[in-house]
Amino acid sequence: MSLSEHDSAGAGGGDAVAAHRLPTFNGRGPRVAMLVYNDAHNDARVLKEAATLRAAGATVRIFAVARANSGYPEGTVPVSDGVDIVRSREFALANVSPRLAALRDRVTGKTGAPTGAEAPEAPAAGSAAETPGPPESPAGAAVTSAGAADGIQAERTPTGAPRAAVATAAQAVAGRVGALAADAAMRAYKTVSLGDYWRRAARAALAWMPDVVHANDGNTLAPALWIVDRCHARLIYDSHELWLHRNVRTDRPVARQVEAAIERRGIRRADAVITVSPSIVDWLTEHYRLERPPALVRNIPADGPLPDPARGRLHELAGLAPADRIIAYGGRITTSRGIEETIAALPHLPADVHLVMLGYGEPDYLALVWQEAARHGVSGRVHQVGPVAPHEVADALSDADVAVVHVRPTCLSYRFALPNKLFESIRGGLPVAAADLPDIRAVVERYGVGEVFSGDDPADLAATIARILTGSDQYRAAALAACPQLTWEHETAALIGAYRRALMGERA
Repeated sequence: MSLSEHDSAGAGGGDAVAAHRLPTFNGRGPRVAMLVYNDAHNDARVLKEAATLRAAGATVRIFAVARANSGYPEGTVPVSDGVDIVRSREFALANVSPRLAALRDRVTGKTGAPTGAEAPEAPAAGSAAETPGPPESPAGAAVTSAGAADGIQAERTPTGAPRAAVATAAQAVAGRVGALAADAAMRAYKTVSLGDYWRRAARAALAWMPDVVHANDGNTLAPALWIVDRCHARLIYDSHELWLHRNVRTDRPVARQVEAAIERRGIRRADAVITVSPSIVDWLTEHYRLERPPALVRNIPADGPLPDPARGRLHELAGLAPADRIIAYGGRITTSRGIEETIAALPHLPADVHLVMLGYGEPDYLALVWQEAARHGVSGRVHQVGPVAPHEVADALSDADVAVVHVRPTCLSYRFALPNKLFESIRGGLPVAAADLPDIRAVVERYGVGEVFSGDDPADLAATIARILTGSDQYRAAALAACPQLTWEHETAALIGAYRRALMGERA
């Protein structure tokens, strides 16, 4: 297949226009297979990249995974002319082995007590399996008076230990074994699910014979390498975070070694590497001794009309009065994002200041959020209003009074974060109270859009928010002034430049 610089800029288009077009293969634009391990419907970065590549002449297929329960089933869905999402079947253990699925549900407690042949023998009324006994006692110790009062008899085993204590110890051991089994089952399930996506996405992408494989994050590098080895496509590695130092559990030594080996091989094989923050650029360059630093493509909202606070939606969605003041949080509602700290800061602020969270979260964590709100006596001042479409976020946020961008540096990836919600808040015209992390601080101070707070002291965060609320007009003006400079369109030159170098054989 012949690759050439096409005159796709048009007659008299010139070098400036050509620089925003991709080289062609035998007169057609390149086929780009983007791999992403989610359903892709709300992945703003992936969708923006796909649209940019399409505008530069590529045909793009996003190979994602189905999430049928969320309304995104297996199949191909057109996003726009020349951009499709191809969702592979979601792994389900019940489709492979119903008996194993039933066993998993029993171990993890997803269902109620099993019935029929698999049901355990029911304990007799009043037995130790039904009524907890006292704390474990040394052999030969008498039952405590509290235990006797609970109706536990001082009947002894042959060793002299009270039977209730032995039963309690057995329950404790069974509980620990059950927890370990549930944890092992969940780890195995996630591993098999990821491997199933690798297999299905790799086969589907290879059948399309792409010219470029774009691996989004380290969990798609393995299938991307498999594809490019078989069809001689170019490889782009897009590191959305510092993959080897992201916020995951630490007791996974084998997984960490496998991930490190895959990323090392992937980066060495890649024709271009791109990432999201200056600090991650530096880390990847130094750690892998790259001759060319990764291209910096920040996750910034696309250009368009500036939001009008009069069309903001947070007051309406949260059921607040126009005079109420809002601290806005946008994005996934999860740990280490400063939500607990912001809730703890609310008692130090006037009663008309509310926290409104625009986004989604797992039920377990949301339960913790409401517990924290109740503990601090601010349940009526904390609101979750659900997510909106990516292109609606800045508009929805625009009637807030301040945005908190607080990423707790629990891992190196979080320390180097440059989150989308920072730029969405700025585009919404909001003053920003930002965590003191290097890349976030650099943006806030460069554009003068807010203040940086340090530490985890709720009073310090509250004082920062109070100062911003007092001087909000100057920060809001600075945010609106920064908007024309902080757009996705300013990031696309780096993205297309990395692609052009890769396609023309200049390893990045």
